[in-house]
Amino acid sequence: MKILLTIFSLAGLDVAFGADQSWKFDFGPGAVSPGYTQVTKANVYAQEKGYGFLDATNVQDVDRKSPDALRGDFCTGEQPFIFAVDLPEGNYNVTVTLGDNSAGSETTVKAESRELMLENVKTAPGKFETRTFTVNVRTPKLPDGGSVSLNKRETGPPMVAHWDDKLELEFIGKHPCVDAVEIAPAPKAITVFIAGDSTVTQQPREPWAGWGQMLPRFFKEGVAIANHAESGLALFSFKGQKRLAKILSAMKKGDYLFIQFGHNDQKDKSPNAGPYTTYKDNLKYYVAETRKKGGIPVLVTSMERRRFSPEGKPEPTLADYAEAVRQVGKEEGVPVIDLNAMSLKLYEALGPDNSTKMFVFYPAGTFPRQSQELKDNTHHNVYGGYELAKCIVEGIKANVPELRKFLRNDTPAFDPAHPDPVESVRIPPSQAASVEKPAGS
Repeated sequence: MKILLTIFSLAGLDVAFGADQSWKFDFGPGAVSPGYTQVTKANVYAQEKGYGFLDATNVQDVDRKSPDALRGDFCTGEQPFIFAVDLPEGNYNVTVTLGDNSAGSETTVKAESRELMLENVKTAPGKFETRTFTVNVRTPKLPDGGSVSLNKRETGPPMVAHWDDKLELEFIGKHPCVDAVEIAPAPKAITVFIAGDSTVTQQPREPWAGWGQMLPRFFKEGVAIANHAESGLALFSFKGQKRLAKILSAMKKGDYLFIQFGHNDQKDKSPNAGPYTTYKDNLKYYVAETRKKGGIPVLVTSMERRRFSPEGKPEPTLADYAEAVRQVGKEEGVPVIDLNAMSLKLYEALGPDNSTKMFVFYPAGTFPRQSQELKDNTHHNVYGGYELAKCIVEGIKANVPELRKFLRNDTPAFDPAHPDPVESVRIPPSQAASVEKPAGS
């Protein structure tokens, strides 16, 4: 049994929004805990109300008749369902209470466009888990009245979750039991902004995944991952679409900007374009602008595409771009996470055949409306994004010590030369799926 619960919006609640405002939802048909708003399958979303299930067809209300009003009842479902709550732009601490008085539960929590927040949280019968994580909510609007230039994939309809004015939480698992959700503004949270391309972005649909949407799972509350990466973009086009301006407009002192480009910069045909000319100049511009805002830049070399020699060795396709990043790191005194080198170790360890398990390689009919097989040597699936995110975590441990202390305690050491077995990464898939290949190659 699987469940998808997405929290979108809150503006229509009866209380006015304020700097210290928090929202508390008690799920299930039983008694309501004091100070909480009850949510049952009868609560269908309406804009004037500001919260509710977008489709309650598959929602199941469960009441265990317990004297504990908060934990005696919950919402679940055999099929995914979505709950919506309007929120202004900003960072939020989200606290979820999970569990069932009479049975075990297992819940994975994602946010916005499939950002992995909590992985396979299990509870025994009668036991409950309360977990808190920090999420970033944003819109395309800029302070000067302008807007980020979104593409068709982002604007929809519907608009992708990571650009609308809603917080979205996705609950999936064998028996997910959502007892309560509390949301509170987190203005002092550190924001880790990400600028990048399709290999990093929050891919909104299965089976595609970028490492940026796996990264939140490894951080404690107090750090929000604001993944602004988008498919098909290079350093110059990311800036031209005002995505860098959007990041800088929200950045405060002590925030971070992780920068990973290269795949699409390779295709730049403008005069004098190249890894050691325009690419380096653009990287230095990003670094300088971040520092002007009091932010901390971190450079990431692009992971490699899946290419193997006849001898079965990974073949670099982005070597000059990775070297240019390393050079900028030395010249500007910027930490560098060498994902390029780590990805080559990963691919070599898996080998030519098993490395396909990191990428979007699936037989026809695996996903809805998929009439032909998928073979993509650039874009990763959930397993690939997860393994690459673990590489980023190792890079943080080695090169970004102030951020390292915010990593979760259950983050073990990871050696790219010894990747996790694919069967050990059990992240339940989201409902949304697409056979359309992301832009970029």
